[in-house]
Amino acid sequence: MNDSTSIETIKNYMPEKIRLILNEFSDDLLKKVTEIRLRAGGPLYFVYPNKIAFLQRNGRISDTFNSESYIVTASILHEVIERLCHYSIHSCSEQLGQGCFVIENGVRAGVSGAYSSAQISRLVDFTSINFRISRCVNGCADEIFSRTFDTNTIIAGGVSSGKTTVLREMCRLTGSFRKVTLIDERNEISCQRNGVPQNDVGYLTDVISNLCRSKGIISAIRTLSPDVIFCDEISSQSDADAILNGIGCGVRFVVTAHGTCIDELINRSEIRYLFERGVFENTVFLKGAGDPGKVREIRRQSNVFKD
Repeated sequence: MNDSTSIETIKNYMPEKIRLILNEFSDDLLKKVTEIRLRAGGPLYFVYPNKIAFLQRNGRISDTFNSESYIVTASILHEVIERLCHYSIHSCSEQLGQGCFVIENGVRAGVSGAYSSAQISRLVDFTSINFRISRCVNGCADEIFSRTFDTNTIIAGGVSSGKTTVLREMCRLTGSFRKVTLIDERNEISCQRNGVPQNDVGYLTDVISNLCRSKGIISAIRTLSPDVIFCDEISSQSDADAILNGIGCGVRFVVTAHGTCIDELINRSEIRYLFERGVFENTVFLKGAGDPGKVREIRRQSNVFKD
């Protein structure tokens, strides 16, 4: 996916004044942006892998928030929401209930604010919007793929270490020649729109999205006969039980979890539970932010608890 295309997509949802400012930015200034955020009564700012930059009223950017920073009004934020809803907010109850829109080119727009107290809860007052750029980095998982192929593997790392990017690429590689199911609970890996993945996750890959991981795993095993299941951010005992059930049916798993070392992983009961049952033949630790796919260490099951 072309990053410039994703930026152009985001521009199309901005009010004209902001869009004109962004059009003056050089490609180099925007090509490494991972998020563009707007906060009512606060700044419009850009998130990079290693810094945050704030839009100024003169159309430039600054590394600091100051008196010259561009301030987003509530009316600007509401205009962006209306554009996301194609000027029909009432028709977007599902998206406003989840606080998330998946738009063209795999871009996700997360929305925060106050939820209604009605029986079907949805956002009614908006405080911020986060446009998150989905990046596919072909080749970033080549080393991990070659060293862990056909094994149950957990990919671990800290915040913004590239876990999801690597998982997506592993899914694409595997889904090019094996039956794969991707459990995409928040639709942030495949970024499906109208049933079509905006990101390449492999042409043999079935995608289950907007369903919790444990139910998605069980559904895949019962109905899709996958060779391999991919899922992001294992976080509950029900996830762990579903994985064990799948392995008992002969399915391989490639999953991610937050943790920079073994101690951080096993402090979480569901991950310790899986380790103690010898589920993962390989545990991959990524190096860190801004360097997706770079391996710090791969531990085999036999020495996973050893320093």
